[in-house]
Amino acid sequence: MPESSRIAIVTGGSRGLGRNTVIALARTGVDSIVTYHSNKDEADATVREVEAAGANGIALQLDVGQTGRVGDFADEVKRALADRWNRDRFDFLVNNAGTSHFGKIGDVTEADFDDIVAVQLKGAFFLTQALLPLIADGGRIVNVSSGLTRFSTPGFAAYAMMKGGIEVFTRYLAKELGSRGISANTVAPGAIATDFAGGMVRDNPQMNKMIADTTALGRVGVADDVGPMIAALLGDANRWVNAQRIEVSGGASL
Repeated sequence: MPESSRIAIVTGGSRGLGRNTVIALARTGVDSIVTYHSNKDEADATVREVEAAGANGIALQLDVGQTGRVGDFADEVKRALADRWNRDRFDFLVNNAGTSHFGKIGDVTEADFDDIVAVQLKGAFFLTQALLPLIADGGRIVNVSSGLTRFSTPGFAAYAMMKGGIEVFTRYLAKELGSRGISANTVAPGAIATDFAGGMVRDNPQMNKMIADTTALGRVGVADDVGPMIAALLGDANRWVNAQRIEVSGGASL
């Protein structure tokens, strides 16, 4: 393995935007540690695509909502880096894993709210904390947020609150990690036609049309609109981009 190989950890990398990001990174020569929640077959298929693109990858199981286990995951990463890459550091962290939630404010239960906090906010915070000692100086962090932090769609208040917190977290990461040369940015996709939220955007023609009609470029997004953008953000040409929220929505709700 060449010493110059760069390594990314992409959470939720076995499907949707995470998978697309992993494959886009592979095409730029970046290796990946792909995390998956429960579907190992999907994760293994993603790793095969990474290898077909000429990069290297492995899949590790991770439930980001189980913050008590992030230390164990960090230990797994440390072993994987040593065994597979003969390294003790990785370069890029993409906090992508998450779950959807739809519910009007009056209908959200405390249990619902706690579940969203655990995955979207607390999970990203404490996973990043656990991995900080393993991120190489000069590395980069990308946190995936949502267009819903800028425009409001009824039913997504709790979800959008968490993503708003992630955007604040990103700026603090950039400030606190600057002395190590580590940058941190937020990528905020608009509505994307994937299986996220049960395929709400992809499979509902009425919703799909409504979003397309309110988007400057006249369609909903697809995963290929986002993964390559994240890969480009992690490329050398964007080394001076830091503490930014970059929306990738085709001009939604302008």
